Amino acid sequence: MTDQTTARNDAQAAADRFLALNSGNLASYLESCVRCGLCATACHFYEVTGDPKYTPAYKLFPMARAHKKNSWPWRWFGGAKITEAELQEWEELLFDSCTMCGRCTQVCPMGIDIASIVSASRSAFAAAGRGPEDFMQAAENVREKGSPLGMTPSVFDGRVEWLEDDYEVDLPMDKEGSDILLTVSSIEMMKYPKSIIAMARLLNHAGVNWTFSSTGYEATNFGFLAGKPDIAKLALERIVNAAEELGAKTVVIPECGHAYGALRWSGANILGRALPFEVLHITELLSRLKADGKLKFRPIEGSITYHDPCQISRRGGATHLARFLLDDAEDFREMTPTGDENWCCGGGGGVQAMERAADLRHKVFQIKMKQVEDTGAQMMVSSCANCRLTMDGSKDYWKWDRELESLAELLVEYLVDDDGEPVEWDD
Repeated sequence: MTDQTTARNDAQAAADRFLALNSGNLASYLESCVRCGLCATACHFYEVTGDPKYTPAYKLFPMARAHKKNSWPWRWFGGAKITEAELQEWEELLFDSCTMCGRCTQVCPMGIDIASIVSASRSAFAAAGRGPEDFMQAAENVREKGSPLGMTPSVFDGRVEWLEDDYEVDLPMDKEGSDILLTVSSIEMMKYPKSIIAMARLLNHAGVNWTFSSTGYEATNFGFLAGKPDIAKLALERIVNAAEELGAKTVVIPECGHAYGALRWSGANILGRALPFEVLHITELLSRLKADGKLKFRPIEGSITYHDPCQISRRGGATHLARFLLDDAEDFREMTPTGDENWCCGGGGGVQAMERAADLRHKVFQIKMKQVEDTGAQMMVSSCANCRLTMDGSKDYWKWDRELESLAELLVEYLVDDDGEPVEWDD
C-alpha cells in the first residue's frame, strides 16, 4: 500500500468518524456558531500568541466541514472529502493547542461547548490512527499496564507499601465494607507521593472508613482525553468494579481535574448505566469533613493565592470549596480573573503529555506568572496534580521564584487536634 493510499484511508476514516459523531447537540452547536470571534479573547493560546488560528471557533471546522458536506443539498455532490493536509493542520489545533478548559464557552453568546466538539473530533483522529504519538501511547498504557505512566498493579502495591513504611501512615488496601474508595493519580504516586500521604493523614485524622483498591486505583483516564472510548470505558470499569466489590458508597477522586470530570459527569454515559456510588473530588470531601468539625486548621502563614483547575472549578462546580478550605489563611489573595473565569494552566486535556507542545505550554504559563505576580503572593496553591506538573515544568523553564503547593499537602501542615494543638508528623 502506498503512502498516498494510506493517507487517503486515514482521511476517510476520520471523515467517517466525524459523520458518525455528528448528531444531536453536536450538530446544533455547529449550526449555531455566528463567527463573532469572542471566544478568541477567552483562549490562553490566542492570548499569548495573537495568532488567529488559535481562535476556539476554528476548532469547530473539522467536524463542521464534514457536517456541511453531508447536509442537504451538499450531500448530492459527493459528501465530505477530508484530505491528509487538512488532518495535519487540524491535529495541532485539536490536540496541542486545546486543553478543553471550557473558558471559551463562558463567553460564547450561543453557549457552544467547544470542548465537547474537540473531544469528539479527537475520537475521529484516533479512529484514523492519528494524534501525538506520546499522548496516544499514554492512553495505550492504560489498557496494557493499568496507568498512563506505566504504574502496574504490582508497582502501585509496592509504592503503597513503601509510603506506608517510610511515613508511618496507615494506607488500607482492599478493605471490604469501606465507606470510601480513594483513587490516585499516577502523577501523584510517581512524582508527588507526599500528596498521597497528605490525603491519607487527613482522612485518618477525621476517622474516615476508607481504602485503596489494588485493581481500581488509577483515576486518570487518558482514553477519555485521547478519544479512545474503549480505553475510557475500561478505565472506568476498573474503578466501578472495585467499588462494587468493596461495597464503597463513595468514590473519591484525588487532586486531578480531568479524572473528576471523566467519572463524575461522563462516567454513567460512557458505561451506559447509573453509577452505584457518589463521586467526590478530594476538595469536596475535605470540605465536608471541615464543615462537620472533623478537620480543623490553624491559620495558614504567608501570602497565598489559589489556581482554579478548570475541570474542578469552571466545569466541575467546586469553585467555592477550595476557598472554604483556605479561609484560615492569614493572607489570601485572589487572582484576576479568578474562580470560574481563572486562566487555565496550559497543560490540561492531555496537552501536558505532548512533548511537541512544550514550547507553547511554557508561553501560556506566562499568563499565570503575571496573575500571581499581580497579587504579590509568594505561594500558589492548587488541587490538580496535572496543573502542578505543568506549572512546575514551566516554572523551571522560566526560572520563576514563586512557590507551588498542593492543597492537600498544605492543609495537612496546618492540621490541629480538638484542643487546637498542631498535629505533628514524623517526616
